[in-house]
Amino acid sequence: MERIAKRYGRRPVLRDVDVCFRPGRVTALLGPNGAGKTTLLKMLLGLVRPDEGGVRVGDVPVSDDPAYRSEIGYMPQLPNFPPNLTGRELAAMLDDVRGFEGTPDGRLFAEFGLEGELDKPFRTLSGGNRQKLNAALALRYGAAVLVLDEPTAGLDPLAARVLKDRIREERDAGRTVVLTSHDLGQLEALADDVVFLLDGMVRFEGEVDDLLESTGEADLEGALAGLLRDEAEGLASSEGVA
Repeated sequence: MERIAKRYGRRPVLRDVDVCFRPGRVTALLGPNGAGKTTLLKMLLGLVRPDEGGVRVGDVPVSDDPAYRSEIGYMPQLPNFPPNLTGRELAAMLDDVRGFEGTPDGRLFAEFGLEGELDKPFRTLSGGNRQKLNAALALRYGAAVLVLDEPTAGLDPLAARVLKDRIREERDAGRTVVLTSHDLGQLEALADDVVFLLDGMVRFEGEVDDLLESTGEADLEGALAGLLRDEAEGLASSEGVA
């Protein structure tokens, strides 16, 4: 993403954002509510166009070729699949929509213990099983870029561990993984890099270890609190000078 800017009406949402999500890395996209995280993710998915700047997936500009979407696996925070379709029917539908020609990866169906749930309508599944199905479908196609929004929300500890192990496996296979989560402990265990947005601008981009070192904090929660504190102090200082 290069020199991205986006406004809704007169309100700037993203301002001069330069971000690179690197292959073979898990990047945590963080920031307080209203920082611009959702808009940035929607741009990556091709759902929102920037007013300025450009977005590339690999070497392909998002604006030039919608086929790039086949290189993205997306796990939304709240899955909104057709309620009357079964898990098996949803998988077949996505296979067809994506035009996937290889053999889809169905390991997570087994690892999550979903085999007995795949012939039930989506609307009848428990919240946890909906989230398991959501993850299994997002990771089914070996996509080069994985965008995972609150991926372990609603999962029991065993299922969350299965998914975290799979995320690490995808990273080690050279895929680009972008995560959002309010569980900072989970992110610290998974993330290699951090992009921290505040007021629509990138306030930090780099490795987790570099963030901890630069803030002098022992964990991600403390480091982010330090960034917010520094921002508030800087704002107060500038207002005092004015």
